[in-house]
Amino acid sequence: MQDMTALKYMTNEKARKAEFKKISVKFMNRNMAKKVRNFHKSFPEYEVTPLHSLKKLSCKLNVGNIWIKDESYRFGLGAFKVLGGSFAVGKYLADRLNMDISELSFEKLKTEEIKGQLGDITFVTATDGNHGRGIAWAASQLGQKSVVFMPKGSSEVRLNHIRNEGAEASITELNYDDTVRLANTYATEHHGVLLQDSAWEGYEEIPTWIMQGYGTLIDEALEQIRAVGDDYPTHVFLQAGVGSFAASILGYLISHFGEKRPTTVIIEPNEAACIYKSAAENDGKPHAVTGFMPTIMAGLACGEPSTVAWELLRDYADMYITCSDFVSAKAMRMLGNPLPGDPQIISGESGAVGLGVLSLLRKQENLIEAAAQLQLDEDSRILIISTEGDTDPEAYRQIVWEGKYPSFS
Repeated sequence: MQDMTALKYMTNEKARKAEFKKISVKFMNRNMAKKVRNFHKSFPEYEVTPLHSLKKLSCKLNVGNIWIKDESYRFGLGAFKVLGGSFAVGKYLADRLNMDISELSFEKLKTEEIKGQLGDITFVTATDGNHGRGIAWAASQLGQKSVVFMPKGSSEVRLNHIRNEGAEASITELNYDDTVRLANTYATEHHGVLLQDSAWEGYEEIPTWIMQGYGTLIDEALEQIRAVGDDYPTHVFLQAGVGSFAASILGYLISHFGEKRPTTVIIEPNEAACIYKSAAENDGKPHAVTGFMPTIMAGLACGEPSTVAWELLRDYADMYITCSDFVSAKAMRMLGNPLPGDPQIISGESGAVGLGVLSLLRKQENLIEAAAQLQLDEDSRILIISTEGDTDPEAYRQIVWEGKYPSFS
């Protein structure tokens, strides 16, 4: 482990050792991935989001290829989160109807017949913005109610996005994890259904459904890579809040590739690095970061790891990295102002950080050892997921136009 002003890293020495007993990843097997993708395909709004190849930047960073999966186009909501939320809603309703999710399309769930069988349901969640907007959208589409709580410091723009989807939404005076507890209490007291992407003891089924829902984007990405005849990624960079997204993608890759899976890097902001802290404790248990977490990466400002996600990231991730806010800000500017010949990508604060970390690993001399441990070289093919666009346009412009959070010289 090595400390940096901008970046800290820690290698998971057990990840590739065959004798190390690892948890099962059956929740993301190929049959389940097919069910998830088919469910999302039943949405009228469904389109495969773009996968961009940054050829010029790949040359500049001296790697084989950089792909950016651009989730800013997802269902017109600007972020990937709706994939998990909508699938969890579908799974919950399928269970209520005593049906398999494969028997239900999103359009069928919208019918008056099904609505009559289900009655009125209120879905409840806590969010920094994107997850809550996805839940609110799915609930509204199905004629159901939603109540959304946001942590202190959340963007008013994101709050209004959620309200515009028909939700009852408010910003609390609590940090993210305490806001989750508030949502849980509210759901219990008001007979609502908590749809949270974080898991804890006694609450793991719905978070697993949400993780399964995220599988659509990585299934799309590998299909897009195959379609152009490219070789599969050697490396995947995944950002983590509670860890559900990262564990979902990693679980899919393990199911798909086994021991030949891409090297996987987990990235968090310095202020909210609960996965990194849990790995550093080296006792196999999840550990929380407490208090407020003032990072621009609002979607990653989570202090308590999901129990389901943590076990998978503990056993299979190859490296854990934490970084400063400027790392993400720099990558937002890089993607928004590309080299000639590369596409422009509008990536938000939580979406761009993977590219920011890659650029440091390839350019900073004091990170040569980290790059070597990852076997990053001129032949590496790196997949990065830009999980959101400019979901807070004013904050985006402050960074990209006005140079907020500048890179160190």
